[in-house]
Amino acid sequence: MVTANTELAYNGKIEGDVIVSRSDAVINWIRSNSMWPMPMGLACCAIELMAVAASRFDIARFGAEVMRFSPRQSDVMIVSGTVTYKMASSVRRIYDQMPAPKWVIAMGACASSGGMYRSYAVLQGVDRILPVDVYVSGCPPRPEALLDALMKLQAKVRREPSTRNLLKA
Repeated sequence: MVTANTELAYNGKIEGDVIVSRSDAVINWIRSNSMWPMPMGLACCAIELMAVAASRFDIARFGAEVMRFSPRQSDVMIVSGTVTYKMASSVRRIYDQMPAPKWVIAMGACASSGGMYRSYAVLQGVDRILPVDVYVSGCPPRPEALLDALMKLQAKVRREPSTRNLLKA
């Protein structure tokens, strides 16, 4: 019996108690449903980031409730707020300490483009130092916008060729 929905049963075929599937589909399903965020709350957007973990918005529904403050235990960095040049090297160092595969969400106008701060001290977008996967607009963005960005990132992870990347390492 082959399922019509491509996300059911790891994109595979069910025969009795055995599931046959591609390793890419299984690995990507596991990765997308167990993303552990590394919160980089640098300014006011961090309040909205904290609200996502509360019961009203409940980021746990998406498998991302384990907010780790250790980069070695995280795989998605959420940069929320204004990144100054003084803080940029620390943000990059924490990103470099995260194990691969790793992804980045730029949350808010300041993290995405520098926001209203056009000064010598503010980095005009975190994408100048990190490869950003998903941008969240707003000042500050609503918690629902961050959940939408997480769902978009999960969809991106499900499409990645994971076994090819495993063989390179």
